[in-house]
Amino acid sequence: MPTFLGIAGSLRRASTNRGLLRAAQAALPEGVSMEIADLTDIPFYNADITEKPASVQRVLAQIGQADALVLACTEYNYSLAPALKNILDWASREPHNALLAGKPVALMGAGGGMGSSRSQYHMRQVCVFLDLHPLNKPEVFANAFAGAFDGEGNLVDEKLRGLVAQQMTALKAALPQG
Repeated sequence: MPTFLGIAGSLRRASTNRGLLRAAQAALPEGVSMEIADLTDIPFYNADITEKPASVQRVLAQIGQADALVLACTEYNYSLAPALKNILDWASREPHNALLAGKPVALMGAGGGMGSSRSQYHMRQVCVFLDLHPLNKPEVFANAFAGAFDGEGNLVDEKLRGLVAQQMTALKAALPQG
């Protein structure tokens, strides 16, 4: 059974980006499962750390087991949130980029008026170097402040829920056949 791993750039419990991941988890096509990674205890990448902390090992194992990634690209100051970029930095240090190279990725995000479009654009640049393969369509940009989410960060907008479901179907179709 194909497995997706959702990773949100936001660490807040009631994050709308985590809400997008929960919506994706609820809208998976038949025969796909999805976990959501917890980044709350991941330290910043530092090459001087010679032994990976247990929290990093946990998430790297999840990335390694996943057939595809679903990245909820929180936008801070027109760019990527540090938590999301940080775990990708940790993962990229594995020999031969073995955890990331060639892996299909769905990008989504909730933010201000442009719904994390700048963050997603920057993530696409990062994906080039990491040899991740982001979907081109459908794109998921959600305005976090226009009533699409409830107070707990859950996606309640049906149009966006449908778009998330379409993206999960496209991600399944992007998996290598074999």
